Amino acid sequence: MYPSSLTQLARANLFSAPLFTLQKVEEPHQSLHGQSTRRFAAAAVAEEGDSCEYGSQKYFALCGFGGIISCGTTHTAVVPLDLVKCRLQVNPDKFKSIGNGFAVTVREDGVRGLAKGWAPTFIGYSMQGLCKFGFYEVFKIFYGNLLGEENAYLWRTSLYLAASASAEFFADIALSPMEAVKVRIQTQPGYANTLRQCAPKMYAEEGLWAFYKGVVPLWMRQIPYTMMKFACFERTLEMLYKYVVPKPRSECSKGEQLVVTFVAGYIAGVFCAIVSHPADSVVSVLNKEKGSTALQVLKKLGPKGVWKGLVARIIMIGTLTALQWFIYDSVKVYFRLPRPPPPEMPESLKKKLGLTE
Repeated sequence: MYPSSLTQLARANLFSAPLFTLQKVEEPHQSLHGQSTRRFAAAAVAEEGDSCEYGSQKYFALCGFGGIISCGTTHTAVVPLDLVKCRLQVNPDKFKSIGNGFAVTVREDGVRGLAKGWAPTFIGYSMQGLCKFGFYEVFKIFYGNLLGEENAYLWRTSLYLAASASAEFFADIALSPMEAVKVRIQTQPGYANTLRQCAPKMYAEEGLWAFYKGVVPLWMRQIPYTMMKFACFERTLEMLYKYVVPKPRSECSKGEQLVVTFVAGYIAGVFCAIVSHPADSVVSVLNKEKGSTALQVLKKLGPKGVWKGLVARIIMIGTLTALQWFIYDSVKVYFRLPRPPPPEMPESLKKKLGLTE
């Protein structure tokens, strides 16, 4: 029994689900007790050389640590570009382009002015990375176990989307206070120059709400972004190993695997930037203006205004996403965490479909 022409068309869509993939499947790895280890949706016995079991508490903790390093360092590294992007969004009359934005900022604040907001950026996105990557691994295994091995494979794109959305919900709550401080520093000249100046001033003027009034727009921006980031990355990685890389992942060196990770991350980042940019514009303006709501800001910006700064965001987010996946995967390699290969169709499902004798 072979897939129909309809299935062949579905296979070309990165986000189709369920998706039937025909490929060579090796015999399942046998544990010490003679049982097949499940690689997609359940904790597996640690293979020789791994520092822990897939799905163990140590595994989740180190994944969270990898998220801290990958998100905190990369977002801090692109603070100058982020600053110019925010100013393009909130003051397009003064900052007319990326180049003009850099020139005006340096002229008014000096080169050091390009680093405004680095401290809340580092703290906020480190906390976001902890929750985003750590909880993603948790929810991916949790939802996969609920679905069962066969459904987890067939509906794996939906699984990635659900797990990443759930993780980002909590990640944005952790990010929101520092994001509000960062935007206030970057977009209101003279308000405050440092985290120590800005946070107490915001609290004195508006109370605790000042730090969380942007959480809903953050969800609007970050949840679609993260869903695209993880689902597109996972499926792009799968496609790269299937159609582009000339040998199986198991035969690739760690360095070669990290290069593939970087490429898949950059492709995912471009899509992430596009789907999340309108909400990002709303967040930037909302955290600048007192008393405004997300709906009011959206009406004020209009259909064209929400796309201001898109080129800068594509450059920033594409590079960020690629570097984040590269760093995150490097952390896994360094700590010898289990790194399961791209998902394969379970033998039981192949038998049901008549693909094996």
